[in-house]
Amino acid sequence: MAELEYACVSEAHPERVEGSTPSRGTRVKNMTLLEYKNLIEENPIAFATITEDNKPNVIGTAFAKIVSENEILLTDNYMSQTIIDILQNNNVCLTVWDKNLKGVKIIGTAEYFTTGKWKNFVENIIENKGLPAKGAILIEVSQIIPSK
Repeated sequence: MAELEYACVSEAHPERVEGSTPSRGTRVKNMTLLEYKNLIEENPIAFATITEDNKPNVIGTAFAKIVSENEILLTDNYMSQTIIDILQNNNVCLTVWDKNLKGVKIIGTAEYFTTGKWKNFVENIIENKGLPAKGAILIEVSQIIPSK
């Protein structure tokens, strides 16, 4: 399993590892994607990809599922440009926040599935009932940046 890089946007975090370089992101001890499970699974998400001509493409999505300590699964119900982008450049970014402005930015790489385990998974989650579930996007998280 790849080691995740965690970064804080504030020096106020007590978990900060001494000696880290703030300009490159402050590493945080003992934080995992699982700590953001409720935030991620219960709120809409802004999901960003990069187009072929290096322009940002951002969509809103829902129904994200944390499937491991460093993987998030999204459903492709109505995506088009986003899938094209992932197939050309798999670098992605997600951001999610709640009504109290607690949020997180997540950076990683995406893989798109139209068959197999992950496609079956998204077809069978209750939130996708009655929706097309055309594919599954598995995001391997490389960096987590909390907003506060």
